[in-house]
Amino acid sequence: MGSRARNLLSKLGEELGVYSILHSSRDTKLLCLQRFTRLFAYGASTLILALYLSSLGSSDARIGLFMTLTLLGDVVISFLLTLVADGLGRRRILVLGAALMSASGVIFAISGNYWILVAASIFGVISPSGNEIGPFRAIEESTLAQLTPTEIRSDIFAWYTLLGNAGTAFGTITCGWIVQLLFSPGSFTEIGAYRVIFGIYALLGVVKLVLSLMLSDKCEPEPPKPSYHEVHQMDSVEAEGLLSDEEESEEESQNPKIVPRAPLPEMKRKSIWPAFSSQTRIVVLKLCLLFAVDSLASGLVPLSWVTYFFNRKFKLPEGQLGTLFFITNIISSISNLAASSLAKRIGLIKTMVFTHLPSAIFLALIPLPSYAWMAMTFLILRSCMQNMDQAPRQAFLAAAVLPSERTAVMGAVNVVKTLSQSGGPVATGWLAGIGKFWIAFLIAGAMKASYDLAMLKMFLGYKSREEEDESSKNRQDREERRNGHA
Repeated sequence: MGSRARNLLSKLGEELGVYSILHSSRDTKLLCLQRFTRLFAYGASTLILALYLSSLGSSDARIGLFMTLTLLGDVVISFLLTLVADGLGRRRILVLGAALMSASGVIFAISGNYWILVAASIFGVISPSGNEIGPFRAIEESTLAQLTPTEIRSDIFAWYTLLGNAGTAFGTITCGWIVQLLFSPGSFTEIGAYRVIFGIYALLGVVKLVLSLMLSDKCEPEPPKPSYHEVHQMDSVEAEGLLSDEEESEEESQNPKIVPRAPLPEMKRKSIWPAFSSQTRIVVLKLCLLFAVDSLASGLVPLSWVTYFFNRKFKLPEGQLGTLFFITNIISSISNLAASSLAKRIGLIKTMVFTHLPSAIFLALIPLPSYAWMAMTFLILRSCMQNMDQAPRQAFLAAAVLPSERTAVMGAVNVVKTLSQSGGPVATGWLAGIGKFWIAFLIAGAMKASYDLAMLKMFLGYKSREEEDESSKNRQDREERRNGHA
């Protein structure tokens, strides 16, 4: 019985990717810990962001404008930093981002000026959605893909996503109950309690900075590897170079018309700007169009607006809000492990679609009930599958492009997603201002469902670059073996 139990636990650990993360490199663990710390800070600040702005006297429309401006500004920051991250150094960009994150927390803790807060949220990456914005995720995902073998990459991305969701969960519940305790009579004012949270946000930025400094040189990009055909061309050149200088001189003396062999072109100096292959551009264009639809839907109902909706419609206090979103994020975190196991059986695309589509339906149902417990039930049901598509999507994107393109591609994709997402909050703010908040949920659910069906249509059966390269190499090896036998 003991042996059977051990075998069962071993099998479970393998299915859930426990062994993959335990035996991963030190840098991989540091990157996952960074994400937990960062998402803890995002979860804490996002729970109170709309409430904080409202307490400062901002209208619903102005709160929506704040979120939109934050996301638009983040597009520029993310685009520039991720585009040159491989050229300037990934660790340097992560350290810079952590320092700006800490500085923004300090500004939110001491200032109440609307436009100063907008600037701080842009440069310091205050997340209206509680999810990733800024350059961090693209750089970390590209680094993880480089550090991780292909066969366990979905496991590592699943744990990376899980720890991020867990960070958001613990951030929301910690923030909610701290604020509720600070609200006790004779203690802090509403604004004062919210500012304590942003002080904690600044401290977490310092923790993230220290973790970034602990990363090793292995996180920096590897030089591009030559393709299979380039290797054989280089072999041919090297074989020609085996002729001695005397043989070349003798050949030239016998036939003076022979033009001396031109020297090989010099290696180009490394550029901080990436170059995309034509196949990558086609795939990325399709994915960007699809992700733009999904992100616009997410922008209509970011976590800041959802907490605001439950607080205003059902009068839920911060402590209960924190507990509610702690539960949803923990469920979402655990479900990511199941996504990794499911992806190994049915493939990345089917896992993405079959888990994300039901969550879109539950999202559209959230505003319809008149009772808080029914709305919370739909929210919790949505969380069961809400993020199960993230790890397969990251693994699919990492495999679809060349290793040398990953950081820039993932950064460009995140920029498109953030740019599209930025249009949502201001629209929801306008709807909330005219008493039609519920429409935002319905539109978001319909758009996400459309995204899922289009993803299934366009990419079902798609073969990644890694799979194509492996097939090409195997085909060439078989041909060489046949020629050798002949």
